[in-house]
Amino acid sequence: MKKTIFILFLITVLNSCDNQKLSPKETVTTYYNAFDSGDFNKIKAVIHDSITLVSGDFVMPFNKTSFKEFYKWDSIFEPTYEILQLSEDNNDFVATITQKNIRNGFLKNNPLKLHIKVSFVSGKIIKLEELDYIDVNWTVWNQEKDSLVNWIKANHPELDGFVNDMTMTGAMNYLKAIELFEKKGKLEIQKSHQP
Repeated sequence: MKKTIFILFLITVLNSCDNQKLSPKETVTTYYNAFDSGDFNKIKAVIHDSITLVSGDFVMPFNKTSFKEFYKWDSIFEPTYEILQLSEDNNDFVATITQKNIRNGFLKNNPLKLHIKVSFVSGKIIKLEELDYIDVNWTVWNQEKDSLVNWIKANHPELDGFVNDMTMTGAMNYLKAIELFEKKGKLEIQKSHQP
């Protein structure tokens, strides 16, 4: 009898620990830490059944399944995230974050630093809206991107479209395009140094 009561007590305590609700600040921190560590299950636990990413004019709605595809795309570029500041804004939070990854490095803006407004429903993240970027050189970003896209169209048309393909395959093609483009640059430098 004592064992049964103890087991029931233990189950109750463990369940109450699992059901503890995270604060919005803890939710945002968990979200970015999970992206950084590559733990989609932790991301899934803090996002709503539907989540929307807003970047300028681009509004990207996801359910948890389609968001996992976005997560896979992002993970191919080996990102690291850091929350620099987190402040409350009415019922939302504004996070100042940095994001380092292979793509940003190629585009000569690594890390990206930005403000993101995070909105919640029932304690879960429902929307992440990019408010502004800090010290990003969009001219260089676009020059690098355009050079890569144009060179791929001319030399490796089988990879064309990689820049807008936000699937895991699209990200792998993006990395392949960068690798081919940088290899071409190294070959041109070697040729220019030959007598």
